[in-house]
Amino acid sequence: MFHKEGFNIIILFFIVVSIDVIILEVLFKEPSTIKSLLQTSALVLLLLILWFFRNPKRNINKKNDHIISPADGKVVNIQQTFENEYFKENKLQISIFLSPFDVHVNRYPVSGEVLYSKHHHGKYLVAWHPKSSDKNERTTIVIKNKNFGNIMYRQIAGMVARRIVNYANEGLMVVQGEDSGFIKFGSRVDLFLPLKSQLLVKEGDKVIGGISEIAKLGKF
Repeated sequence: MFHKEGFNIIILFFIVVSIDVIILEVLFKEPSTIKSLLQTSALVLLLLILWFFRNPKRNINKKNDHIISPADGKVVNIQQTFENEYFKENKLQISIFLSPFDVHVNRYPVSGEVLYSKHHHGKYLVAWHPKSSDKNERTTIVIKNKNFGNIMYRQIAGMVARRIVNYANEGLMVVQGEDSGFIKFGSRVDLFLPLKSQLLVKEGDKVIGGISEIAKLGKF
């Protein structure tokens, strides 16, 4: 199963690769190492595109008292930080890096109402760079959740990623684990949680979008 954001690219590459294979067959009547290499390279490229836009079906176990991962990837940073775009106060920041080999579908970490959704133009620093959260091309979303309060997540473009797709429009009621967008080619997603949240992950952990539990309600 492939994500809808990849349909046009998949069709385009399929046509290009098909034409490439046919042209090479016409140009090289006899078996040729060059022909084989070029045709194999084209087919491998098509397979990589198909792999990148895969969208595996997942059985989401919705939990009102947990925040689930908004993306597949590796937890590269956990810290208390001052969030200066929306909250203007300290929050727990959890950064998840998506390599080009990870599934790039983004998912809602909690259910609730989208209070804030804004796209920012910016730079294209490598996604694991500490300043990429504030400097890179990014989209910031805040969801009002009845248990956790207001939860923010941020889609961040990386050095290769050049397009962020965000489905979270202000006023929309969203459901935990459902598709919230897509970032094309290598990227990062940051979560900003209340300080009282009890974290269930640590730096270096691999997480799965819609499945892995990031935090639960802490004790007051």
